[in-house]
Amino acid sequence: MVDTTAEGGTGPGRPDPDGDGDAIRTFPFPVDLSVLGVGMRVGPMGPGRTWHSEAPLGRVHRIDFHVVMLFDDGPVRHMVDFTEYAAHAGDLLWIRPGQVHRFAADAGYRGTVLTMQPGFLPRATVEATGLYRYDLPPLLRPDEPQLTALRAALAQLRREYEDSTTLPLSLHTAVLRHSLTALLLRLAHLAVSSAATPRQGDTAFTLFRDAVERGFATNHSVSAYADQLGYSRRTLVRAVRAATGQTPKGFIDRRVVLEAKRLLAHTDMPIGRIGAAVGFTDAANFSKYFQQHTDTTPAAFRAELR
Repeated sequence: MVDTTAEGGTGPGRPDPDGDGDAIRTFPFPVDLSVLGVGMRVGPMGPGRTWHSEAPLGRVHRIDFHVVMLFDDGPVRHMVDFTEYAAHAGDLLWIRPGQVHRFAADAGYRGTVLTMQPGFLPRATVEATGLYRYDLPPLLRPDEPQLTALRAALAQLRREYEDSTTLPLSLHTAVLRHSLTALLLRLAHLAVSSAATPRQGDTAFTLFRDAVERGFATNHSVSAYADQLGYSRRTLVRAVRAATGQTPKGFIDRRVVLEAKRLLAHTDMPIGRIGAAVGFTDAANFSKYFQQHTDTTPAAFRAELR
């Protein structure tokens, strides 16, 4: 189980925008539960606690913040975006904002958990640490020297987080940002080296990735993104290939299909509404698109998971 004093708290989740229970529940970062209201929390995971009073551990949901769990015990099975990961002692699981995930209700989550608000770190740090590299694996398995360094960095961050009296709030927050950056730089290096084919992105790809994340539900056009960002189509193709090995169109399609899968698996929304939610005004066109990219129909995909 996960200790709510460290990870999610009991603040209210975001309501279903339609009020009909169709949406996947999204839980916000509990600023009111963090020490001095800063945009991060770090503490122990422990038995006997739930993630949220309205979201049992076995229920899928989204979060709008980052979660990094360092496990002291295992194995623990945890689902992130349709892949179930088995984490053992010494492993880390990095869940990013917007990812659908589910805790294993029958597992003991023991170790340390870090949560952070997306806006807590400055833009330059976000870029350097790859906070939004959704192409990188959530499950990280450091070797012994890496684990020793990560434990030390996490312990230092926790000491600074819990020390709320020796510095004024502005300096306390600045120290936390520096300590958190040091930890995340180590995590980012581990994540890139853990990828099957490590690749390096650039500014063009970063801007494209962020634009797709904001606009995939309505914009599937590579040319439109290139115009929006002020790049030629050729420059965008080169940047996306260098960072991910995919074409820009393939990158967009993967994001659209992932969102469609999330909604098919974890909500009761009609297929036509799901198509509309990812940019298709015609349900037949959505079904054709989904089948083209998954080799199955939306209805069959949903039925297989239920």
